[in-house]
Parts: sequence; structure tokens; C-alpha cells
Amino acid sequence: MESIELLISTLSGWVWGPPMLTLLVGTGLYLTVLLRGMQFRALPHALRLIWHKEHAGDGDISHFAALMTALAATVGIGNIVGVATAISLGGPGAVFWMWMTGLVGMATKYAEAVLAVKYREKGEHGMRGGPMYYLAKGAGLPKLAWFFALFTALATFGIGNMAQANAVAVIFDSTFNIEPWLTGTVLMLLTGLVILGGIKSIGRFTSFLVPFMIVGYTGAALVVLALNASEIPQALGLIFYHAFNPAAASGGFAGAMVAASMRYGIARGVFSNESGLGSSPIAAAAARTHDPVKQALVSMTQTFIDTLVVCTMTAMVILTSQSWLQGVAPGQMTSVSFGETLGTTGVVIVAVATALFAYSTLIGWNYYGEKAIEYLAGRRAIAPYRVVFVAMVIVGAMMKLEFVWNFSDLMNGMMAIPNIVGLLLLAQVVKGETERYFKKAEG
Repeated sequence: MESIELLISTLSGWVWGPPMLTLLVGTGLYLTVLLRGMQFRALPHALRLIWHKEHAGDGDISHFAALMTALAATVGIGNIVGVATAISLGGPGAVFWMWMTGLVGMATKYAEAVLAVKYREKGEHGMRGGPMYYLAKGAGLPKLAWFFALFTALATFGIGNMAQANAVAVIFDSTFNIEPWLTGTVLMLLTGLVILGGIKSIGRFTSFLVPFMIVGYTGAALVVLALNASEIPQALGLIFYHAFNPAAASGGFAGAMVAASMRYGIARGVFSNESGLGSSPIAAAAARTHDPVKQALVSMTQTFIDTLVVCTMTAMVILTSQSWLQGVAPGQMTSVSFGETLGTTGVVIVAVATALFAYSTLIGWNYYGEKAIEYLAGRRAIAPYRVVFVAMVIVGAMMKLEFVWNFSDLMNGMMAIPNIVGLLLLAQVVKGETERYFKKAEG
């Protein structure tokens, strides 16, 4: 087992080296320039579209339900543990690079959703879409589409399953002294209850749960920041200064070079918002709409909410506290930071938020995995996949955290490579659809 862990760790390090991070951010920058900063100009319009109900057009669920399903999959432990990991390993400057990833990632997320809706298919049991379809039909690369589907099916057991279950098990063990196997069992049963109903059941569930959990968590974070308002200017100063200057060792913090700040900020930002991985377009393809751009604008807000709102709240709570300077483990850093200001109540809030975020991610990523498996082996393979997916929840709850994270990073990277190829090859298609939509809106 140790040799497997070493292999996974080594491969993860290679995949998430400077070339991959440059490719992901570079693609976002290229799309931002190509679309003339569309994610900034159209953000108010996109936020309004979230609430727009479209009765015409193909699709299984509303814009809002599609967004909530995608947010369910992205707003997970990356927003709590991932942010803490970035600060622990990369220093305060990592938050700046996380923001940059989010800003250019909005353009990437937009492009993914445009292509997902444009090239989707109407199947016997609902809409089918995502990178495997725009790689095969749009870019003419069916083999690359097959590999994307394979890596997605495998990735669901990492980022979308074991990593989530593990984080909940760890924090429930440290906060409530609940054994990991028990946490895993409960999560396993609750996950099975929702996913049996398919995308419509998932859409209804996430439409209820996701707004509640995001508002609740960010509300609690705002209370902490209001009570620590005098520390906010210093925290912001640390973020901007150390984005371009090394962070010296202090207290329990080991220090970090600018390269580490960039690496961990970008990697954890991508882990959190998934821009460029090609996962969320699978949910976008299920939206009820007659125009690819409409759903793409809604999908774009997912990265904004995930990284620039939720992750920022976590980062500011940590940096206005002392936990990051005291050598606190990343898995407990956010909890300890909330606890400094709110006491036991803060610790409980983070534990509950972790459970809800992780649970929603399990639900969302199961859907992604089902669509990947359907592409690879047909609908007959979905039922066995669900059984294995649900069973892996309890396995993840009891595994080593390091192995789970390395496996997740590796599979995410393997998904991103074919997806980025598709985005670059079809960028002009995205530009054409965008120009058509806004010309019509202005006319």
C-alpha cells in the first residue's frame, strides 16, 4: 500500500506542476481576452438570469436547479479545508492567487457551459452533455472524449467522494468524538437516499440545501469578521504583500516562498471551483433552455460564488485569527479560527458546514460520474456504479487524508487535460455564440 501511495503522490506532483497550472490559468486568460472580459461586463446580467424560469427549450431542470447542482458539487471541503491548506502551505499570498484563478476561471466556466449545451444530446432518460460530447462532436476527438469520461468516472471517487467523507469524519471525530466508521455509514445511507431519484431528485434536493448552507456559512463568517473588523486591513495587506513577497516563518507557520504561494493558491482554487476540469458543464447540459449562452452565464456565477465569496470568507476568518501562526493542522484550522471568536458555537458551525458542504458534493459528483459511466458503458452500468459510489463513502471516511487528496488531485488533473484541449480548439465557437447572443440582446 505504501508503494501505491508513493506512486500516486509522485504522479500528482507531476500532473500539478507548473505546466498544468500555467495551462489552466493561461486558458482562462486567453478566453478572457477573446471574450473581451465578458465575465466582468455580464456578471450583473448573469446574476439576474439565475432566477429566470425558462419553459421553452429542451432540458430536465431549471437554470437555478442546474446551478445549484453544480454548486453542490463545487462548494465542498475545498472551501473549508482547501483554503486552510493553501494558507498553511503557501502563506497568506495564496489567497490572492486563488482569487486570480477564480476571476479568469469564470471565463473558463462560461466557455465550458456554452459548449456543453450546444453539443448536448437528448437521450431516452434525459439530456446528456459535457466535455465528452463537445470533444467528440465539436472537436472531432472521440478518443479524447472517451478518456475524459474515464477520468471523470475515476475522479468521482476522489474529489467527489472519499475526500469529502474523509473531511467530515476527521472534523466530527475531533469535535464530537464520533468514530469515522459511524460518520461514514450515516453519510453513505443519506447519499444513497437522494441519488436513486436521478437528476430531477438531485436538482430538487440541491435547490433546497445549497442556498441554505451557503447563506448560513457566509453569515457566520460575516459575524466573525464584524467582531474582528480591526484585523481586516492587516489581513488584506498580508494577502497582497505576500502574493509577490516570501512569507517568513513566524510562530508555528513554517514560511512560504512566492512559488509555493502561487502553486497552492492556484491548485486549491481549481480544486474548489473546478474551472477547467470539465465537471460542472455536465450539470449545465441538463438545464432547460433554448440558448447555450443563457445557461453559460448562469454557470459562470458558480465560480464567482464559490471562490470570490465562500473561499474569501474562510480565508479572511483564518487570517484575522491566530490559528495559521500556531501550527494548527489544515483540517482543523478553519474550525479553530471560528472558535477563537465564537467559542464552541463557532467550532460546531464549521463541523455542521463541513458535513453539509461535503454531503452536497457527494450528491453533485455522483451525477457527474453517472453521466461519464453512461457515456462509457451505457445506462445498464449506472446501477452498479451507484452501488460502488455509495460503498466508497465509508471507505473514504476511514482512509489516510494524504492519500485521498493526492488521488483527488491526480484524477482532477487527468480530467483537465482533454477538457482544456477541447476548450482551446472550440474557443471560436464560444466567441461566435457569445457575439450572437449579445447582439440579439442589444438589438
